[in-house]
Amino acid sequence: MATGVADQPQTVTPPYGARAIAEAQLICFPNPREGRPYEVAIELPEFTCTCPFSGYPDFAVLRLLYQPGPRVLELKALKLYVNGYRDRSISHEEAANRILDDLVDACDPVWMQLEADFNPRGNVHTVVRVSHGVRQPC
Repeated sequence: MATGVADQPQTVTPPYGARAIAEAQLICFPNPREGRPYEVAIELPEFTCTCPFSGYPDFAVLRLLYQPGPRVLELKALKLYVNGYRDRSISHEEAANRILDDLVDACDPVWMQLEADFNPRGNVHTVVRVSHGVRQPC
């Protein structure tokens, strides 16, 4: 009797990555230099969601730039949170605004800007830029 992949028991529960994404929460830690204006730049090059009209996948690069207030975003938690949009049916504009709102609620930044640069589809290239607060000189 041959043994191989087909003979192995099938996983009944979702894979660990899918579970981690489903359970994701934005986590922050105390700003080590609160009161000092500085900027944190984060790029998330593999953002996906689905078009609410066609159901086709949309792909984007998210560029986050922010000046921390009392809390700083934890990167793995941010990654898992963003991956939660993978199967969400949402417009480009709503995705950018909702993500910014959630990040602002989590870390209360002095200033934050999110740019969602969506891959062209149907000869149309969309960039949505949203911000919160007032940028301080660094």
